[in-house]
Amino acid sequence: MQNEINIPFVLDAVRKVGDVFLKDYKQNVIPQTMDMLLKQLEDIDTLCMTSLKEDLALQFPHIPWYIGDEFDTNSQRKAAELEEYWLCDAMDGAIQYLQHIAGWTVNLALIRNGKPFFSVIYDPLANEMFWAKDGEGAFMNGKALELSHKTDLAVMLAVFEYGHQDKSNTDLNKKIGSTVTKLLDNFGIIRNYGPHGLQLAYVGAGRIDLFVQEDLDTYNWITGLLIAKEAGAQILTTDGSPWKWGSESLLVAAKNVTEKYLKIKSTN
Repeated sequence: MQNEINIPFVLDAVRKVGDVFLKDYKQNVIPQTMDMLLKQLEDIDTLCMTSLKEDLALQFPHIPWYIGDEFDTNSQRKAAELEEYWLCDAMDGAIQYLQHIAGWTVNLALIRNGKPFFSVIYDPLANEMFWAKDGEGAFMNGKALELSHKTDLAVMLAVFEYGHQDKSNTDLNKKIGSTVTKLLDNFGIIRNYGPHGLQLAYVGAGRIDLFVQEDLDTYNWITGLLIAKEAGAQILTTDGSPWKWGSESLLVAAKNVTEKYLKIKSTN
């Protein structure tokens, strides 16, 4: 295990593949069938993983790779049984990319001893590189991130998200609907943007005031979680407990905002 990592080297590798995607943005035919969609998603994964593996092997030849399948609910309940590994979301917001819509990123995390140790989120369209290292802060293009200081819910931007699990035999849709209703009734601005990790990074950057999700989505969260945490956000479940790998909900915001949300949830 390497105690130190060459952060600029990793950022350059992520930027390199992200810029390849940027060059090809809007060049694909928007998929019209499930077969077309799955093929284009597979092509994205292949391009991204091939580039990152080849580049990072030069500095980190012994660190294994793990691809997080966001459609695989059970695999998201615990970290892989490896001392350390790269966990890659080849493209968070791939559907937006294929639909020629903004809101897609390349996300990469180094998991060490079952926790995110380093993570990076690159948004090629905005030319913004978010990254964080455990215990050493969170940054965007070299500038330290800072949470929002708002206190008035009427001017706060809250986002809700949902995962891709089969919800047909659960009450998750009702739970998500109830959450959205609470947000609409109490916060000034409500959005659902798409790329989970980027939205969590935006909490760290003070652009989003609260992120909430009522289902399990570890792989989509993990890179953004470290960035938000290192910027000072609380990382909780929606019942107010500390979030841990496998938790089936997520609440991320500054402490004063999580306290307001949890009070709203308990009284409504």
